[in-house]
Amino acid sequence: MGAAIARGLEPGDAVLLSGDLGAGKTALARAVLRALGVDEHVPSPTFTLVQAYDTARLPVRHFDLYRVKRPSELAELGLEEALDDGAALIEWPDRAEGMLPDDALNINLRNVSETAREAHIAGPERWRAFLKAST
Repeated sequence: MGAAIARGLEPGDAVLLSGDLGAGKTALARAVLRALGVDEHVPSPTFTLVQAYDTARLPVRHFDLYRVKRPSELAELGLEEALDDGAALIEWPDRAEGMLPDDALNINLRNVSETAREAHIAGPERWRAFLKAST
């Protein structure tokens, strides 16, 4: 699924990754970045809140909003600027309610078992073709 998302990413895209702790949000973000050619270590941005990657296709920012307490913190993190020229992978998007694009790709991950996850996906119609290729 990460490769399918990577194929569809365009500047201005936000991919919202929801789910409980351990549901696979960071793993999916890593898969997207790997598919975009990021070879370096991709850490979870839990403590840094944002990691930036310049890929051959577009800049991508990986946000983890778990520790964000106030919406005003998002301006400090550069979320709006990230979408101006690139894409954003956003974990814990509920912390930014009302500040995210309406046309975001929403992926809610749920643990089905220790080795399996279920993804509920909603978003603009244009994503259907990219995501269908991953099933």
